[in-house]
Amino acid sequence: MSRPSIEIRVDDLSGAPTQALITLHLAGMHDTSPPESVHALDLDGLRHPSITFWSAWIGGELAGIGALKAIDEQRGELKSMRTDDRFRGFGVGRALLRHIVDAARGRGMTSLWLETGTPDDFVPAQRLYESEGFVVCGPFEGYREDPFSVFMTREI
Repeated sequence: MSRPSIEIRVDDLSGAPTQALITLHLAGMHDTSPPESVHALDLDGLRHPSITFWSAWIGGELAGIGALKAIDEQRGELKSMRTDDRFRGFGVGRALLRHIVDAARGRGMTSLWLETGTPDDFVPAQRLYESEGFVVCGPFEGYREDPFSVFMTREI
């Protein structure tokens, strides 16, 4: 069986499906981690000029989201990676991740960084990032050691 076609586009965060998935993403972060360990951005945070936000669509339905925050000209941070539960296993997360890596490379960035959780719910995300060349590193750019966080990076 072939995978469905995934359309990825820059998203202005104004659509109800996008806003609902961001709300679900934030709720999930708060369900699995204490408040001081939640680093996901809300809608206002994602509207910052240093952030480009994308949404992935399958058959006209929102399938996932992801963002790239410019730390500086050389480094970017992955933010708000989330696949809608209905589309898990369809390759949405990998497609978004590869799209963001390509966008960062196109902007002249040389490395990407991310923070993700350590609870069991985050193991699939950790495996995805590892399979795409990310390696565990220490905290970066204002983060601190936290038992609920794992930090990863890769050169691009």
